[in-house]
Amino acid sequence: MIGKKLNYGDTIGIVSPSSPEKPEAIKKGIDYLIKLGFKIKTGKHIYDKWGYLAGTDKDRAEDIMDMFLDKDVDIILCMRGGYGSMRTLPYINFDIIKNNPKIFVGFSDITTYLNTFFTKTGLITFHGPMASSNLEDKHTLKSFLDTLMKENKSYTIENPSEINMKCEVPGKASGNIVGGNLSLINNTIGTPYEVSFENNILFIEDVHEEPYSIDRMLTHLLLCGKLQKCSGFILGQFKNCTLPHYERSLRLEEVIEDRILSLNKPTISNFMSGHDYPKLTLPIGAKAELDCDNRIIKILEPVVL
Repeated sequence: MIGKKLNYGDTIGIVSPSSPEKPEAIKKGIDYLIKLGFKIKTGKHIYDKWGYLAGTDKDRAEDIMDMFLDKDVDIILCMRGGYGSMRTLPYINFDIIKNNPKIFVGFSDITTYLNTFFTKTGLITFHGPMASSNLEDKHTLKSFLDTLMKENKSYTIENPSEINMKCEVPGKASGNIVGGNLSLINNTIGTPYEVSFENNILFIEDVHEEPYSIDRMLTHLLLCGKLQKCSGFILGQFKNCTLPHYERSLRLEEVIEDRILSLNKPTISNFMSGHDYPKLTLPIGAKAELDCDNRIIKILEPVVL
């Protein structure tokens, strides 16, 4: 299930379903989207703040539901991540989403929605920049607009020519692309909202996590038998996941080699998507082929109407 493609002049509905954003940052993001040629509609609770949350769980969920129901809203773009998406899941009406499919975009804490919307309704969602992201980065903006505005039957995703995407384990893998932020993926295990791993291509990224923490999360997924079920892996940006010295620590590269590459499944790394720039847009739920030898991701079906 896919949403209608984005066109200039369309209305972007903006929600804050996780942590709050500063009013000046909200204004800056909205102003830039208007400058690009889009109309904007904001959620009723976009400026709310309750501690580290952008309002109550019910109110944040209500904003999402309202945007799916609003016939004037063409796509839904999250303002920022942070923390809080999982708290809203009991208040999400998946029938509303299924009956009103729309493009839904975000990353980081929004990982929970991206995967849950796909597993519960079949809607292809998008791991991509948010309203508070730097859309002035040329590769980030191009990937965002090309993905959402072009009705391609199939297309390829690859890093900008000046940034090498590494083939860690050669070969090809096929399946639906799932995943996003590793911490969020890990936290859904054992809940009705966990990621669909079996025969799928798992994309992971993270930020501000030391190697031991990445190790702990990947080990958890191994002990749950989840990583073994994947057909292949896309390793994105792991920003600030290093240490000033390694006298008492494994390096991140060693953790990845031991926990993922040892499974001997097709794997690429340094894919430019995550908490740094450029931030390429990746369709979550789309059927794909991971071609590690040629360092490309082939999307095998349309992701917008």
